[in-house]
Amino acid sequence: MVRLLISTGEVSGDLQGSLLIRSLWAEAERRGVELELLALGGPRMAAAGAELIADTAPMGAIGLWEAVPLILPTLKLQAQVDALLEERPPDGAVLIDYVGANVRLGGRLRKQRPDLPITYYIAPQEWAWRFGDGSTTRLLDFTDRILAIFPAEASFYAERGADVTWVGHPLLDSFQNLPDRREARAQLGLDPKAPVVLLLPASRPQELRFLMPPLAKAAAQLQQQHPDLQVLVPAGLAQFEQPLTMALAAAGVQNSRVIPAAEADALKTTLGAAADLALGKSGTVNLELALQGVPQVVGYRVSGLTAFVARYLLRFQVDHISPVNLLLNERLVPELLQDELTADALVAQALPLLSDSPERRAILEGYGRLRATLGEPGVTQRAARSIFDQVMG
Repeated sequence: MVRLLISTGEVSGDLQGSLLIRSLWAEAERRGVELELLALGGPRMAAAGAELIADTAPMGAIGLWEAVPLILPTLKLQAQVDALLEERPPDGAVLIDYVGANVRLGGRLRKQRPDLPITYYIAPQEWAWRFGDGSTTRLLDFTDRILAIFPAEASFYAERGADVTWVGHPLLDSFQNLPDRREARAQLGLDPKAPVVLLLPASRPQELRFLMPPLAKAAAQLQQQHPDLQVLVPAGLAQFEQPLTMALAAAGVQNSRVIPAAEADALKTTLGAAADLALGKSGTVNLELALQGVPQVVGYRVSGLTAFVARYLLRFQVDHISPVNLLLNERLVPELLQDELTADALVAQALPLLSDSPERRAILEGYGRLRATLGEPGVTQRAARSIFDQVMG
């Protein structure tokens, strides 16, 4: 019997963890191995067949002040995990994204169980952003193998002495056989001819506060230019549904709908197929939109204190924040950060993308180039095979 610990957090990690879990079950069956999966994750991972130790999907924050409310829950969870693993020691650990918590967990596991095989899947984007001189990484202190999803990620860690396998991006497994525009709009009950904008503000509670107000105001302004504009907002978590609805109403957005979290995952490709444009946060969702050919404007904002500390004390540096722009190393999709993220700025960038403009055509052409950097389908299957090879020797 093989017992694996899988650790991640936030909505995106829960989703990627669930996809990997399905492939781990399939690989275990192929090898005739009895499998037990213990997980720090969310409801998607539990539905895929893992035994959930704790729901970490809501426990996500970027920034210093934003993370303060999570300190006590994190310490309590740490003690709970240590006790459980003492009782039911794993044969291997798989850490997925969720950099702060997973780096701490990885360090503890290496200290407590020096021989435990540890795999990092979807590693932090240290190849893209830098603190100080950017020459060090803590992952190599505890990770035996890194399963890289980007070529630049693989090169970054390999150059620093890591055992790295590039498996490709897991989105490639999910975005096959996509629905067409007419089918998607019919399924969603939308006007087949009127434009559709997706607002994608949040997978973390702090993002609702910082991102949703300017996005909602921008949608209201766009409706002044396009009165028939339809607005859809998928909720990342169930507790986001009411705040999203209230934010749309406060901004005066008409003809809008919040997609419940329980339905949003299943409708992801349908929403993308129906959309003409997306306004949202930076993250994996930017790649999802690119794979479906949806032009987008990307924004992000953290508290002023966090921004000051990152910029002037930690010397945080990044050329781009959207994975689309990072992978292409060019500003293909517009980005608006901190004080730049206003409704007026969003509208100025968005309006040309709602028509057959040079700006829209340039983004769609760039998406074609982006696709070539993501590898080939079968990503989670390759990752599962590598994990079993490592654990079983």
